[in-house]
Amino acid sequence: MSATEPEGLPEPLPEPAVEELRLETVLGALSDPLRLRIVRKLLLESEAFDHSCGWFGLDRPKSSLTHHFKALREAGITRQRQYGLERRSHVRVTDLDTRFPGLLDLVAAWTPPDKPSTTRD
Repeated sequence: MSATEPEGLPEPLPEPAVEELRLETVLGALSDPLRLRIVRKLLLESEAFDHSCGWFGLDRPKSSLTHHFKALREAGITRQRQYGLERRSHVRVTDLDTRFPGLLDLVAAWTPPDKPSTTRD
């Protein structure tokens, strides 16, 4: 599930340190069905290290996606880096497995409903 971090990457955007990751914060961020789908897709389908918002193929306004990706980063689930005008994300697999063993396995094993949630932000 984990991708090796290539050399020469931009510095990550602000995020909590491993020891600051809190289960209630992580679970709160994952309680949103869209964010849960984002993390699951990164875990199961990621081939490159970082992915831009467009890779996910989500039919949501950019402002909504920005909100969701920020919530995942601030909870410590994903790491984001700035590449010019776009931000790219990946799951902090090693950090989350260290703090909450088995959590990402549950996310990867989750079967989303056939119809995505229509919840709007």
